[in-house]
Amino acid sequence: MKRISLVISALAVVALLLGLLLQNAAIWQPAAVVTVVSFALGMKVIPALRTYQYTAWIIVAVVTAMIYPAAFTKWGSFDLRNKWLILLIIQSVMFGMGIQMSIRDFSGLASTGKGVAIGLFCHFTIMPLMGLFLTKVFQFEPEIAAGVILIGSCSSGLASNVMVYLAKANLVLSVVVTAMATLAAPFLTPLLLKLLAGTLIEIKFVNMMMEIIKIVIIPIFAALLHDYLKTASASGRRTVNILFGLSLGWLIALAIGLWSFLETNVASPEALQTLEIFSFLLGAVVVGFLYHQLAKAHPRLDELMPYLSMFGIVYFTAVTTAAGRDNLMKVGFLLFMTSVIHNGAGYFFGYWLSRLFGLDKNSARTVAFEVGLQNGGMASGLAGSMGKLGTVGLPAAVFSPWMNISGSILANYWRRRPVTDTSQEESVSAVITSNTVRNATE
Repeated sequence: MKRISLVISALAVVALLLGLLLQNAAIWQPAAVVTVVSFALGMKVIPALRTYQYTAWIIVAVVTAMIYPAAFTKWGSFDLRNKWLILLIIQSVMFGMGIQMSIRDFSGLASTGKGVAIGLFCHFTIMPLMGLFLTKVFQFEPEIAAGVILIGSCSSGLASNVMVYLAKANLVLSVVVTAMATLAAPFLTPLLLKLLAGTLIEIKFVNMMMEIIKIVIIPIFAALLHDYLKTASASGRRTVNILFGLSLGWLIALAIGLWSFLETNVASPEALQTLEIFSFLLGAVVVGFLYHQLAKAHPRLDELMPYLSMFGIVYFTAVTTAAGRDNLMKVGFLLFMTSVIHNGAGYFFGYWLSRLFGLDKNSARTVAFEVGLQNGGMASGLAGSMGKLGTVGLPAAVFSPWMNISGSILANYWRRRPVTDTSQEESVSAVITSNTVRNATE
């Protein structure tokens, strides 16, 4: 089937060229979609392209949404950009990523403290400042400029762990930096956005902090609860069982009228917001507990979760591209050039500043990935929560495909040039299994 897909892709390219030559949209538009879809289905048979399959599906989303934008904005009367749908999908993406994390990942902090500090410093200074610089150079309109700064201010994602694994760099350091950057994001991302983009769009610091907690911290907490239950003692499991019962009861009470009562009787917006986050935390307990029970019955479920994350990011890319199609037609090339420069600056400064601060080459390679690769899902989720998916969220839709392409190229380049001095400390407990990482890339 994969080889047949490649043949179909080749035939579709011919139809695409013919349609463009004849200037017949009825030919070239469907031919373009068939080309990218069939190539994404069949490219796995080409060994050199296997690690780019995820990126290929993002390109499918972009091409299809650019040609048929109406199909990715509304289905009938249902808005695919609905705030709650966006939140649910981005939480699913982060939960799928969190499944690849472990509580043990944080145990590497003691042995990699210097590298973690350097990685976090470089990540939360180089990328937002470079984003600000590029918005001044290319003179984007305010909301798109804010989106560039936003993606530069987000934490790194688990894609960096995959690239570090492929490059055979310091995976322990990568996992710890990703974990710590994720924990720091609720405070640092809105702070940086307020400082650097506060004149471009309205930034409500507390509201954004709460949104990041809901988008990132809550689903990862649910995933880590599942990880905890894998090895929990009998008393620990009993405690979680009780907490699950209480949490489920609270959520049921909210559904049958408690939340309406609280909205009416709690005068302070801040108190109501705190109750909302508290309820989300209890929801994470319920999800983590139920998922653990399901994973016990179906052991391969953890291996399938990266596909859920991939689907969610492809969905975001398609919806964001469709919503911002008109803006992309005007500034798409400039945004692409911005993504290349921004991403390349992250790799360059991440590596050489790490070397300047005394890290070994493998650790410097790791920091380069941690700095250069941003969490596009977080940026899209925040843009969606603002109701600005087609403007503030647009840079994330452009940056994400390029980051995956460039990361794969750099990882494979460094993989072929291993560092002979492997003196960096390693911790087996923090290493992601090769099967899991391979699943995330395919």
